[in-house]
Amino acid sequence: MPNRNAYLTDELQAIYDQTVDFVTNEVMPKGEAWEEEGKVPRDVVTQMGGLGMLGLRIPEELGGLGLGPLASAAFSEALGASTFAGFDVTVLVHTDMAGPHIVNSGSPEQLAKYVPGMLAGTTVTSIAVSEPDAGSDVAGIRTKAVKDGDGWRINGTKTFITNAVYGDLTIVAARTDADNKYGISMFLVPKGTEGFTVAKKLDKHGWRCSDTAELTLDDVWVPDEQLLGTPHRGFYETMKNFQNERMVLVGMGVGAAQSAIDLTNEYCQNRPAFGGHLYDLGAIRQRMAMNQAKVDAVRASMYHAAWMGEQGLDNVKAMSGVKAFGCEVVNQVMYDCVQFHGGMGYMRESAIERMYRDARILPIGGGATEVMLEEVAKRSIVAR
Repeated sequence: MPNRNAYLTDELQAIYDQTVDFVTNEVMPKGEAWEEEGKVPRDVVTQMGGLGMLGLRIPEELGGLGLGPLASAAFSEALGASTFAGFDVTVLVHTDMAGPHIVNSGSPEQLAKYVPGMLAGTTVTSIAVSEPDAGSDVAGIRTKAVKDGDGWRINGTKTFITNAVYGDLTIVAARTDADNKYGISMFLVPKGTEGFTVAKKLDKHGWRCSDTAELTLDDVWVPDEQLLGTPHRGFYETMKNFQNERMVLVGMGVGAAQSAIDLTNEYCQNRPAFGGHLYDLGAIRQRMAMNQAKVDAVRASMYHAAWMGEQGLDNVKAMSGVKAFGCEVVNQVMYDCVQFHGGMGYMRESAIERMYRDARILPIGGGATEVMLEEVAKRSIVAR
């Protein structure tokens, strides 16, 4: 387990420890079956709700703990210790990628209607922005919503949407101002709404126990009260949560990478080879030591960027940089850990094989590495 760091208060350390205990006892023994089923059981989510684990970022007046980005950083890192990233992302999409949009932009009526279920885990949320022709380029989405009476009619297709197969409430981004590149609005679309269907459940390389869907919106009508936030301002409201989304992806990756290092060190220290053990070989022990140093650096950078956000400072450059560098590091670590497990690392029965597959999406989802580097580069231009 990582050492306590300077950014964690006693409360945040307790949250971290409680979460690690939960995933150790409730997720790791059962995760393989969930991988086969392609689904995280709802009772696990509601169990977390009962323990107060889903309300870290929800304001106290709404029943949550009202904590800041550092809580999400600690929570996501602790979830990563589960070694089942599909479980991690199922939870984090609900708590830190979709849910915050409702908390940040919801009307009093919307908050009263949906937040109790979000806290309890009985209303699992998803966020539908990505489309077949628009991923990191949010302004390029084609799904449209047009005013129709006292509501809106939505048409379009969404893809790569986590929690959309078995979830309950999807936040859909749709273009509402045809003359404005950024004229996008967000809509609350409950499961079962007429014309809102799961076109197919997607078969993924990793994150096997999370459900991911392609969605079709065919003349979906929603009333005005399901418009989330200000009309035509959804692009900017979406941008507000991007740093948090990027942070928790790094966090779960750091937690997983630390677990991978611990598993690999243990394996190498017990695996007989050349009259001793694998860990006796300098090529292995030094590479693993360097991997530990890199993960420690990513962890420290992530918590610092989270701290900046908690202080109200602009952390786009810092968080984009750690997302780009950190997710690449996680994949490098997983590569080495598979290598040092030898043939066993290539077998489906080993945890490291699954973790290697799960990590590959991290440099893609939540803003690809190349997009993140552009965010850093744009903020590094010196005025002339």
